[in-house]
Amino acid sequence: MSWVMLAAVMFVPALVFGAIWQLFPSPDEPPRWRTFVATRLEHLAARIRPTRPPEYDPFTTLRVQERLSVVADHVRSLELDPRTFARAERIIASQLAYDQLLVEACQLAGVEVQPAAKGDPAERFREEVELASRGWAW
Repeated sequence: MSWVMLAAVMFVPALVFGAIWQLFPSPDEPPRWRTFVATRLEHLAARIRPTRPPEYDPFTTLRVQERLSVVADHVRSLELDPRTFARAERIIASQLAYDQLLVEACQLAGVEVQPAAKGDPAERFREEVELASRGWAW
């Protein structure tokens, strides 16, 4: 019982003084009422302020088209050269990179990307046709 009393005498004042000490802000932090008012004003301004649509950057589209053309040329050159070392692995890796670029292009053009296995030629063809119908060229 004496250990319980000793613990109560030692820890209860420390907890009380710690709680009181938290009420006084340090010189580095602003008063709590000021941060509360600032967060409330930010929420109010976010509701009042009209939301802007994201700005479209045409250079992003050009960059993706350029990368698509470079990777497509690389795949074509690999398919035409029969003496390339580890040709199949390089073609597979290049086609997977091409597929990732097609997905990025589809997101920029607003084409729905359907879930498919990696390297699916039917999905790749569908995405290419959709992008070509929207005016993309690479």
